[in-house]
Amino acid sequence: MAVEDTQDLWLEYRRTSDPGLRDRLILTYAPLVKYVAGRLASGLPAHVDDDDLVSYGLLGLIGAIERYDPERDVKFETYAITRIKGSIIDELRALDWVPRSVRSRARDIERTIGELESRLGRAPSDEELAGKLGLSQDELNESLSDISRTSIAALDELWTVSAGGDQVALIDTIEDSHGPDPLSFLAQSEQREAIGEAIAGLPEREKLVITLYYYEELTLREIGEVLGVTESRVSQLHTKAVLRLKARLAGPPARAQHE
Repeated sequence: MAVEDTQDLWLEYRRTSDPGLRDRLILTYAPLVKYVAGRLASGLPAHVDDDDLVSYGLLGLIGAIERYDPERDVKFETYAITRIKGSIIDELRALDWVPRSVRSRARDIERTIGELESRLGRAPSDEELAGKLGLSQDELNESLSDISRTSIAALDELWTVSAGGDQVALIDTIEDSHGPDPLSFLAQSEQREAIGEAIAGLPEREKLVITLYYYEELTLREIGEVLGVTESRVSQLHTKAVLRLKARLAGPPARAQHE
């Protein structure tokens, strides 16, 4: 469909709310759902069905189409990807398929990273982290692999911030920053700045993994080729980086070194 035709379709749908026009918009943007589902699937266990992810994502696409305002200074694709991803993640959370033991291990590692960074004033080494946890380095790597296999491997699944008592996914504060509330926009700007500072302070290889995965949109396998390591090692680096970032953003202790 030509750009002009798509714009006309949006304008007509906004004017009439015709279900037939909505269905045409769903068909036009359906490839976005497959794209998002495909990226999320790379970090999920094999038993999670790709078709289920697509069906969850379609709910997000429909919601995005119904809520999108063409007059806002945000491309629909950017807005929709956020909503599609959020819809998939919400459905997976509702299924609660991550074992409690793995959740507990992830929290332990995150908390330990925060404690060590606060005490050392820098990112702890793998040796220091493993020692504090009472693990060998091999056991630490195995734990990171377990977490990565049962995690969505997405920053927005792991990062939440408290806003007025509600838990808000940071993906919403990063990508949908044109809301009408100036106070809300200010808070989102501060959150984005905090995220940027936290990423900048990561060890170099972890920072590179985060940058290539979330900003350059390379797959874990492609990042492995860039770094000259296996895909499983990239997955471990990614998981460790996300837990480190979550620890830094969790509260004052993780950020004390910057003050």
